[in-house]
Amino acid sequence: MSAQTPDGTDNAVAPASADTIGSRMRRVFTSPTFITFAFLLLVMVLFSVMAPGKFGTITNFKLLAQNVAILTVVSVGTTFVIATGGIDLSIPSGIVLGEVFAVKALSMIPVGGGTAVDLNADQSGIGYILIALAFSLAAGTLVGLINGVVVAYMRVPAMLATLGTLGGGLGVALLMQNGVNIATYAINPVSSASLLFGIPNLIIIAVIVAIVGIVMLNLSVFGRHTLAIGSSSEAARRVGIKVERHLVLVYTLGGFASGFGGFLSLGYFSTTSVAGHSTDNLQAITAVALGGTSLFGGVATVFGTIVGVWIPAILQNGFIIMGVQPYWQMVAVGAVLILAVWLDRIRRSSQGGR
Repeated sequence: MSAQTPDGTDNAVAPASADTIGSRMRRVFTSPTFITFAFLLLVMVLFSVMAPGKFGTITNFKLLAQNVAILTVVSVGTTFVIATGGIDLSIPSGIVLGEVFAVKALSMIPVGGGTAVDLNADQSGIGYILIALAFSLAAGTLVGLINGVVVAYMRVPAMLATLGTLGGGLGVALLMQNGVNIATYAINPVSSASLLFGIPNLIIIAVIVAIVGIVMLNLSVFGRHTLAIGSSSEAARRVGIKVERHLVLVYTLGGFASGFGGFLSLGYFSTTSVAGHSTDNLQAITAVALGGTSLFGGVATVFGTIVGVWIPAILQNGFIIMGVQPYWQMVAVGAVLILAVWLDRIRRSSQGGR
């Protein structure tokens, strides 16, 4: 029943609204994403105070943004995979095969009556860029597709399935290059040039991918189905979601992001790097978990993933500027990661989850 004040007005709604606002605020302030973001801001403030004129400069942050851009692209795709309760260890093979496929495609382009294995800057152009992009995306997408089919239809645990494609993909890359890295400057403008207000293209691309990821996860049917499967695949199946087909699409999306990361890496470093991406899968998974996406599935945030990508980069950069051993970054990231997973476990327990 509604209680009335002496003047006859109904005040039953106000306490309920206040309680709702209060509960929402508590959920926000106790969420792993908010805690991780607060930690990131605190670290940035501390480094800015302790290293004035060095850490908090536009030049330094522009360099940091470039350094994390490729991992950002890859981690957005990984967020969707982990949101389903899965895992993707094959990220390095998707990136490396993206690089190798692009270089092999470029090496077959006729130049001066022959073919060029090492395309220099004078030979760069939109045609080379589009060819490299197409083959990079095809390589990563193929890896993701294999992952999806093996996980969804062959019922192989995601960790084992993606571990298999990790080793197989890197082996194929080594065979295609005979274990030798190949340099090319044909797509260098993609990552090194700037088309907007002096901001490097690599940063702009990472921002666009992040925005697309946020929209897909929060405002699309694809995102809702992804979270539903992560919460309960059986419940999702009962409401009509084609779980197996959707899992294939999610893992394919993860592979697509890895292949795109390989394309950007080739443009940024101007060479393939078979051994240079061995820990990218762990970095991406760490970023996703730090940002508040549940490793058990059903809860995900692309914005949190972006925060998680920045934490290791900020810590390492700040420690180097201050003359502290950068290895402390690993200790700090490990501690924050454990805290984030622990908070997620508490949240799930309080809601009666796993």
